[in-house]
Amino acid sequence: MSDLKTLGQTGLEALEQTLVTRYEGFREQELALDMTRGKPSVRQLNLSNAMLEYPGVTDYTADDGTDCRNYGGLTGIPKMKKLFADLLEVTPEQVVVGGNSSLTMMHDALVRACLFGVPGGEGPWVHQGPLKFLCPSPGYDRHFAITEHLGFELIAIDMTDSGPDMQQVTAAVSEDPSVKGIWCVPKYSNPTGVTYSEEVVQALAGMQIAAPDFRIIWDNAYAEHYFSDKPDELANIYAACVEAGNEDRVLMFASTSKMSLAGSGVAALAASPTNIEDALKHLAVQTIGPDKLNQLRHARFFGGIGGLRAHMRQHAELIKPKFDLVHDVLYEELDGKDIATWTKPNGGYFVSLDVWDGCAKQVIQLAADIGVNLTNAGAPFPYGKDPHDHNIRIAPTFPRREEIKLSMEVIAVCIQLVAVRQLLGKSHNSQDAD
Repeated sequence: MSDLKTLGQTGLEALEQTLVTRYEGFREQELALDMTRGKPSVRQLNLSNAMLEYPGVTDYTADDGTDCRNYGGLTGIPKMKKLFADLLEVTPEQVVVGGNSSLTMMHDALVRACLFGVPGGEGPWVHQGPLKFLCPSPGYDRHFAITEHLGFELIAIDMTDSGPDMQQVTAAVSEDPSVKGIWCVPKYSNPTGVTYSEEVVQALAGMQIAAPDFRIIWDNAYAEHYFSDKPDELANIYAACVEAGNEDRVLMFASTSKMSLAGSGVAALAASPTNIEDALKHLAVQTIGPDKLNQLRHARFFGGIGGLRAHMRQHAELIKPKFDLVHDVLYEELDGKDIATWTKPNGGYFVSLDVWDGCAKQVIQLAADIGVNLTNAGAPFPYGKDPHDHNIRIAPTFPRREEIKLSMEVIAVCIQLVAVRQLLGKSHNSQDAD
């Protein structure tokens, strides 16, 4: 296919008319398609339906003799501590298993830091003046919302093919003690699908930081969400921090939310012994214990890390064809036209699509006007503002394959239409493709 810039006025006008005809054809179908959030599909959730039979009405005792119906067990039952320890590459003693949401555990960890401080720090963060937090972007909007809600100034850090731009990170943290942390989704990042390189992991662990209480929030949400027999390798951030003499720098999180039942998973925090001791001091006031029956249900369903990985291979069989379909439609429609680039990740839940600067909002609005809803333009950036207005997050997991194909065709037509009109010098009217 030809680069649109080479078509000339007549060629662009002819292409615009073809695209308008296709666009209006989609409108006539009265579509109602949703690609806004990264949710598991019904078929994915069905993979875990057998879990609902556990623990049963008679066998509700954990391996250590804990009656999971009762209070207590602040750090979690042994098998779930072991499962998360294997997943996050630490010891079970370094794991606190909580409720269903890792996002809640991250929120609470930052609230505790704001109110009480962290080990090695100089008291509560809120008493230290204005606070800042680093936000690799495009990134996870709910991460950014937590720190914005708590009053941090959000500092955007560019994402590269190997993780956050470490020159930007080190420049931000080296002399400014108000920079208290960085958000990280280190494996199959949301939404780019990037896995942090070993060099980036080592740099994060060892970099010189002005704030002694700086924390890496390591949300390994997609640790086991791979599509192929050769998953990406991620270096052990905790081991790197220990080796660099910064054992307390990282707080690691994970959950089964996109592995088992999305609204009824199990989440965990893992960290240094010092950080765990500090967290438990506050958790002992906050709660008498998590839902141990749900932990027991998961422990028996998965059996261990091997069972979890076998289960995730079933997820991959359902998800990979959807991601392949996104790529195939974009390639067929846009390859060679020099108007868009997109990721083809080896795992995770998203495809990151970049269009020309200044065009993402127009594309998303045009698609929405005929019934294809996408995540808001700018959502993967601090404050919801994409400085280049060029990034679109695609979430293929939830819709059926036929819906994905149709949605991607609509998106591709909208991208081309916006680009052609920009080349023709026409303004965009989101209400009428004509």
